[in-house]
Amino acid sequence: NRYNLYFCKMESQRQQKIARLLLRDLSTIFQEMARESNFGGIITVTKVNVTKDLSQAKVYLSIFGVKDTSALLEEVKRKTKEIRFLLGQRIRHQLRLTPELAFFLDDSLDYIDNIDRALKE
Repeated sequence: NRYNLYFCKMESQRQQKIARLLLRDLSTIFQEMARESNFGGIITVTKVNVTKDLSQAKVYLSIFGVKDTSALLEEVKRKTKEIRFLLGQRIRHQLRLTPELAFFLDDSLDYIDNIDRALKE
């Protein structure tokens, strides 16, 4: 069973490598989209989780400079096909298929801020 343990470990390393690749390229795509369009806020890719078969990716975003972050997240979700196409152009030499993208709001910074405020009170 050493083989199974080793194989699982290698698989997760591959997932982590692909996740880092997607994080870097998606960050660049959001920077370019912010320059071209009027998103009105700053979108940061904080984390990417990839399934074992590399077919799907959960992308966590932090959004700053906007009062209604959920509206901007919905705008990003509407542009998922366009973002996936741009990502596919960037990673075509590393991956055969571009993973399906699902965007989520990363509220960990708000959570940390709330804990910090509670501790100060």
